[in-house]
Amino acid sequence: MAKKKWSDLTAAQHKGLIAAGVVQLLLAGAAWTDLAMRPDEFVRGRKLWWALAILVSFAGPLTYFRWGRKI
Repeated sequence: MAKKKWSDLTAAQHKGLIAAGVVQLLLAGAAWTDLAMRPDEFVRGRKLWWALAILVSFAGPLTYFRWGRKI
């Protein structure tokens, strides 16, 4: 299957990709903000590793919010 270019996509596909990108950025921003403001003793593991893990698509921020924080 040939690679599709942006110009080959429909308007609905453009909107879907843009929406997914915005959601990804909002999740990552919220996770990084929470990580920065949370004291070390309320984070499972090292903050540096969580900051890097948050870079991984949707899985990173969701994993941080589920398993990275001590409440």
